[in-house]
Amino acid sequence: MDIYSEEHKMFRRSFVKFVESELSPHIEEWEEKREIPRWVWLRMGEMGYLCPWLEEKYGGTGADFGFSAILNEELAKAGVGIGFGLHSDIIAPYIQAYGTEKQKSDWLPACARGEKILAIAMTEPQAGSDLQGMRAMAVRDGNDYVINGSKTFISNGISADLIIVAVKTENAGIPGNKGISLIVVEDGTPGFTKGKKLNKLGMHSQDTAELFFDNCRVPMSNRLGEEGKGFSYLMEKLQQERLISALCSQGLAERMLSDTLAYVKTREAFGKPIGKFQHNAFKLAEMATEVELGRVFLDNLISDHMAGEEIVAKVSMAKYWIGEMANRVAYNCLQLYGGYGYMEEYPIARHYRDVRVHTIYAGTSEIMKLIIARTLGL
Repeated sequence: MDIYSEEHKMFRRSFVKFVESELSPHIEEWEEKREIPRWVWLRMGEMGYLCPWLEEKYGGTGADFGFSAILNEELAKAGVGIGFGLHSDIIAPYIQAYGTEKQKSDWLPACARGEKILAIAMTEPQAGSDLQGMRAMAVRDGNDYVINGSKTFISNGISADLIIVAVKTENAGIPGNKGISLIVVEDGTPGFTKGKKLNKLGMHSQDTAELFFDNCRVPMSNRLGEEGKGFSYLMEKLQQERLISALCSQGLAERMLSDTLAYVKTREAFGKPIGKFQHNAFKLAEMATEVELGRVFLDNLISDHMAGEEIVAKVSMAKYWIGEMANRVAYNCLQLYGGYGYMEEYPIARHYRDVRVHTIYAGTSEIMKLIIARTLGL
């Protein structure tokens, strides 16, 4: 199934050249610094690679989701952290969908230019998958909200200029999930501080941080949508978030398989390329089959998503299965590299570390199975 038009394919070729010339040469440097520098965001914005789906009046080109899919796939294949896709295709849609005209006009053009970087803060030390355990609170005081609490594991947390913070709003008067609201906090707001840059197992160029709110005063005009409806907004956007996650897993699986196939055809042992040994050939055949299955399933979901269909259950399947598949591919590919695979100079070592989180963020594999089970009436 070919879901991409000739325009999409031309765009992919152009973006691949951009990645190869302007991003890939710097990846090791960014990995060491644990952050992608600001000039990269500005350059991505200048080239139209941030939020391309936005209307022209907000700085986009009105492109369809296929262009976003291409951007996320190719960034994953290059081994560049998910910060760009998170910014463009997971967080910016909240502002577009639930923001007022003033909020959209004030924030979205700068997001498209790479001048303002986005983050979303949901997870807390005691509340990850279970948002009902959220403790961060926003209390009305005149025309402001006063926010207290903390967030952790926040991607783009260090570099972010605008953070959509999920909080319990006391005045909503409704306990549990229905008492959650989304409030945009701007970097530099008194009472808001960024904690340390977290030292992660992988995805080192993707900065991740703790965030703290101590009597942080934010105008009520910074609330996205209606008070108390934040949970429903989060649920509405999870389909695309998890589809982006599956895209990244698929792209990285394809990259690892491609690199490993090239390696086993040239690396020799006992007088012949290691890919010629039946055990290795069978392993590669198994991986190639799984990667192809992931690609077909994912392309169908992209097509359905672009058509506006509700595919939450199938996206949960893809997020779970493709994420787990990419981890299997990482394990088996590194094994085929032998000792060289354990060396940081080979990209497979970084990919092996990076892919591990794909079964955790945006909803763990276990949560995906729970969602799937519920759709089965279980």
